[in-house]
Order: sequence, then structure tokens, then C-alpha cells
Amino acid sequence: MFLFLALFILAATRSMCKGQHDNNCKVVPEDPYIEVGSDTEIVCQTSCVSGKIFWTLNGKRTDESQSSAVNSSHTVLTLRNFTRQRATLECRSANTHLVLGGTTIQTYLKPSNISCVLDREDQSRESSPDWFTCNWQHEIDPPQKINYTVLYNSPRTHPAEICKSQITNCTTPAGKIRCFSNITITVRAEADTWKADSDPREFHPFHILKMIRPQLLVTPSSDHVLVKWNRSSLSRKCGCEVKYSKAVDKGAPSVLRRKNLSENSNGEDTIEKWDSCSNYTFSVRCALDKAPWSDWSENKTVLTKLNKRDFKLRLWRKVAEPEGNGVRKVHAMWTEIPSTCQDTFTYTIKVTPYTEAMAGVNYTDTSCDSSTCDVYVNQDAHRMRLAVLRNESLLVEDSVCVPAVGESESLTQVTDIQTSTREGVLLVSWKASTEPVTGYMIDWTHDGNQYYWKESNCTNTTLPDHKQPYNITVTPLFDDETGHGTQALQICSRVGDPGDVTIQVHPDAKSALVSWNVKSQEACSGVVVNYTVFYGIQNGPQLNVPVDGTEQFISLKNLNPDTYYSVQVNATALTGTATSRETLFQTKRFDPQLITAVGVSGSIVILLVLSFGVCCAVRWHKFREKPVPNPAFSSLALWPAPSHQEGTCPFQPFSNPTESVCDKVYTGETQRTPTSPLATGCDGIPACDQTGEYVDPATGPALVDPVEPVETQHLASPDDSTALLPSENSPYRSQSSAENSASKFNKQCKRVPVKQTEKIAPVTVYVTLDMLQQG
Repeated sequence: MFLFLALFILAATRSMCKGQHDNNCKVVPEDPYIEVGSDTEIVCQTSCVSGKIFWTLNGKRTDESQSSAVNSSHTVLTLRNFTRQRATLECRSANTHLVLGGTTIQTYLKPSNISCVLDREDQSRESSPDWFTCNWQHEIDPPQKINYTVLYNSPRTHPAEICKSQITNCTTPAGKIRCFSNITITVRAEADTWKADSDPREFHPFHILKMIRPQLLVTPSSDHVLVKWNRSSLSRKCGCEVKYSKAVDKGAPSVLRRKNLSENSNGEDTIEKWDSCSNYTFSVRCALDKAPWSDWSENKTVLTKLNKRDFKLRLWRKVAEPEGNGVRKVHAMWTEIPSTCQDTFTYTIKVTPYTEAMAGVNYTDTSCDSSTCDVYVNQDAHRMRLAVLRNESLLVEDSVCVPAVGESESLTQVTDIQTSTREGVLLVSWKASTEPVTGYMIDWTHDGNQYYWKESNCTNTTLPDHKQPYNITVTPLFDDETGHGTQALQICSRVGDPGDVTIQVHPDAKSALVSWNVKSQEACSGVVVNYTVFYGIQNGPQLNVPVDGTEQFISLKNLNPDTYYSVQVNATALTGTATSRETLFQTKRFDPQLITAVGVSGSIVILLVLSFGVCCAVRWHKFREKPVPNPAFSSLALWPAPSHQEGTCPFQPFSNPTESVCDKVYTGETQRTPTSPLATGCDGIPACDQTGEYVDPATGPALVDPVEPVETQHLASPDDSTALLPSENSPYRSQSSAENSASKFNKQCKRVPVKQTEKIAPVTVYVTLDMLQQG
């Protein structure tokens, strides 16, 4: 400080000597850097003004006691313990308040908290230190480039630079350090505008010597965990820390145990608080007195054994109803040993009747493999005892009684069991029994095959949520006896969603029948209140239709033919909603009812056409099979008048015996003159013996000779006729003249005298005879 003041006075004197008459105002020194917490003085030259001046720091007027006038032109401001990071200082005229000059003061910190370590590169064996490392702290604001230099000196050496760095640590080979006496370390920080040295720090070599990491050995047993380690620097005292925590839980807190070791001794620690059959991770570190800690040893993970003090065996049983022979099945249950325990455990159950147990009778043990076992007892009361052996040595044991048949009615029981659910947890409560109890046993089952159980000292408990129906039984416990179990009504701890929804679609042209089925995967599922069917054209707007919870189908109407649709069904219950998968279907191109109607109509038409065709075929067949007269085989004769019908028949008998001799008579004058009935005088007499009358159609009736017999000629050949009647195409023959006919007739038959009573009008009569072809 005095050096600075002397330089300042010298500079001021030279300035005054060079120009006493120069009017100059300024503040010196200009923009100084000072160490935080140090004192400084600032001078204001006031040659340009007259009168007093005052100072402002960051715009605020300073205390006048901090300012003093050296002479009429120089005023000094003293700042003590200056800690501001940056400040603006101004000198002002007291008369005009004009700024005569100013400066900016900035502060810096020197390096601090220096620590050094002598370390070994090889952590597996003890050797001389290989590296010398120093660390320090240095706050720089604003950040700027700083160059650090580590200075080392000992009582027999001068300060020397051993390491340079631009960060707050530096490592150099340990060979530069004399490790047999105290050493002094100083850290120098240099910036563009300032330089600062840290306070010197003296170290003893053994106070900065870092031990190599210990070698660890962990051995678990049934009642403790033994931790052992080997350490370096056996000739000196040291302190060690043992750290362990559960390996499965990364967030589990670690436990630290401090152990102080004397000279020539390795470490050993016995840990008695830990969880059975759990993985734990152990590690150890050590340090000499006032020296830094060594690195942590390699982690050792071990599985702890079952701790007898932590494991409480509890035995319980579930007694079934007796069978026909009085034998009862007893389902034994006990506290399960964690599956992570790797020891060999065996379980044996011995059931002894109370009467014989008092007499000391032994019964054969039943071996069991897991936490449950079934044994059989008769109707008497029994004591059931369970023994757990580890590596063939008894670990723990417990027993429970099995009441006799009929004894349960007289045992104490709980009453008024209440069950309820809240936020997925099943709450069970009951009214305490009248007698003092040691606790209550609660057992429950979901399916009657697997049982769960827990013990409670209160008249209420909570059961875990399995989302299944619960059958709960509460039994009071006494010292060595049990009461009678009381069963609660079945209840579900939580009702789930309705279940899986599967749908089926049967599409038509303009409608589709959608049906669905809800199948629950859980026993406790919510009852469906309603359904919502969502459907629509694929990639189009969706429509929805609500359906009552009692229905499981719906018919979608007004659909477009030959169009793809998507459909989905939501089942809603009070406990949640279940949604089916989206199903795609395509409506049909035509209405099946129209196709059915067209098919039926076509079938009817086809049947009618077939019926008509069959009818026509039958009638045609009948028509083809019916005999048709052939005029080519006909005979022609003149029918006699009624008055001459007596006598001999002039015709030959027909060849068809089933028909009349005179089958049909065709008369040309039927419309004008009635035809006389035919005579039936043909009695089998030869035709030549009969008489007849021939009437010529041209000349009128002709008289038949009564003396000569009348003969009838059969015109059996076409040569017998000479003309067709009535035209050339007619199949019937005709006589061309009466004479020809009469002459031919007279040749065949002789005339029979007949008495002519009256004159009859001439009638032309054609008679067809035997016109059916024979054979």
C-alpha cells in the first residue's frame, strides 16, 4: 500500500511539474482489478475546477468520511474490504455536479481449498506413489481464460513450477515430489489483466497418501454375515467403511459401518441385520489418518441365508366334511419359505389323537414337499404338528389342533361378519367373540381347491385384490386351541369389465343381422347395462344404434346393396366398457327374397308347362291308339223302307262281333226327311232268303220282285263302284245309276213278293259296313 502511495505521489508531482498551469481533471488508477475483500484508494485530480468534490459509487453518493483532500487539486477515496464484483466510481463537482472523472473497479478471487493426493496406478499391490494430483476451487465471473501454475517447495528447495493447467486440477508424476518431508503447494492464477496466488498449503506426505483399495471376502451364515478384507499400509493405523445394500433394489439406501483398525491388522465386521434369502452387495474402503479415502473395493454380491430369528413359522388347517367311513381330509397350510432360499428344506407332519398324545404314543410322520399338504384323520380330536428341517437339522416347528366331529358346535365363534369393497380392496370385519382370544385366522378360497390365509390381532382386515369371488372364513384363536370358523357370504373384491365381445354378421341386400356374444374371462364381471352398435360404410361416417342389455342382436336396415360396411359393438356395464373387434362385411347384390320369389314362380311355370305337355302327349297317344274307320274297306247298300224291313236281312254280318250289324247309317236327306228306324229282322237266316225293297235315288222307289229272293252284294273291292260320292276326293263309293245297282243287286238275291201299301219318298241312304282294317 505504501509503495502504491509513493508511486502515486511521484506521478502527481511530475504531473504538477510538467504543467502546473494545465487544467486537467481525471481519476486514477483507471479500471483497476483488486482482490475481493481487499482495500484500495482512488485519486481524483481536480485541476479543472475549483471548490469541493464528492464521489458516487454505482450512482449513489459515498460517505464523506471515506474521502480526504491531499491538496487543492487531489482528493483520495479509500475503499475498505471491497467485495463488490464490479462497481463504477465517479468524481463530481460539488457546485455543478458535473462528472470530473471516473473508473470501473473489478474484483477477482484467488484459488482456494487446495487438496493434493499421492496415488498408485496399480491397485492390486502396494508400491511407491506414481502420481501427484492437486485440486482447488476458483470462482471466475465473468468467465475468462485463466492459466494456472502449481508451485512446489520444501524446506530444502526453492519454489518451483511442477504443473500447469487451464482447469482447476493438475496431475504430475510423483517423482517431482520429495515424499520424506512436508511439502508446500501454491496455485497461481493469471489472466490478461491480473494475477493472483493462492495461500500456501503445507502437506505431510502420509496425510496425502491414498491407500490401495482393500481385497474383500463375504461369507453368509444362518444368523449373520461375516465381512473380511485385507488392506495396505499395515504399519499405520487407518479407518475403514463397510457399505452394503440390497442388490435387487437400486434405490435402496446403503448402510455404512465405520471400523478403525490398528497397526498390522486387517479388517473384519459381523453384520446381523439383514433380510433372509436376499441378494446383498458389499464393498469396503479405507484411509490413513487425515488422508483421502481409497477407492471402493470390488462389489461382492451374496445371497443371505434364512435367518431363524426373522422367520416365524405359522401352521393352519382346513378340515373337510367327514366321508361315509368317518374319515376327514385335513388340508394343512403353513408359512412359505422364500423360494430364493437355496438351502435344502424338508417338511414333516405328525398327526396324533389327543388321547394318545397325552399317553405318549408316536405316529408315523408324513413328508410334504411344499407349503401345503393333505392328511387324513378320523372323527376324534387331533393335534397336528409341523417340523421344518434345514440340511436335516430342525429349524422351526409349530402345531395346531383339529377339533372332533360334533365338537365345533360348542366352540367359540365370531359373529356378524361384514364384507365390503373400496378402491379395489376387500374389507372384512366381524364382531369379537365373548371369550378372550390371542388372535383371529382368516382363510379364503376362490375355487375351493387353493386356500389363502392370514392372521390378525384385530377384528378387521384387508384382503388383496384378485378380482375373483371370495369364500371367507374367520376362526378365533386361543392359546393351544381354535374356535369354530364362521363363513361370510361370497363377495367379489372388484367387478371387472363385461368381458370379450364377439360378433357375427349375416348380411342381405339392404339389411344385415348382427348378433354378438359376451364371454367373460373372469368370475367377477360387470353386468351389461346396454350395448351400442357402431356401423357405417368403410372409411365413411359412423352411425350408432343403442340396444338394451337383455338383447344380443339387431337388424340393420336401409343398407346399400353390394357395399362394404364395418360394424363394432360396445358392451357397457357399471364397471367399465368392453369393445369388440371391428368386423367388415359386404351386403349382397340382390335381395334373397326376390330371388326366392322368382325361383318359386319359375318353378310353378315350369310345372304348368310340363303338366300341359304331358296332358297333350297323353291325349295324342290316346288319339293315335284309337281305331279310325277306313272308307276303303266300306260296303254300300240301299236301306229298305220300313214297310219292307221284315224278311231276310240283305247285309252280310260285320266281322266285328261286338258291334251291331247295322253300325251307322248316313242319310243324304237327313235334314229334310226323317229316316225310318232300322228293321231288326236279321236272325241268322241266309241273306238270299230275306226280302227287301230297293229304292233308286234317281227314279224313286223300285218294286222288288216278291217271287225272286233279294240278294245283297258286298262291294269288297274298288272295282265294284264306278263313281265317288259326293266328289272325286270323297273316300266313299257311289253307284252311278239305279240300273247298275239294281242289276247287281238282282243278281245276288231273288226277289220276294212284298205287298206295297203306300208310296214312300225316295231317300238316299249310305251304310258303312266293316270299314275297320282287319288284323
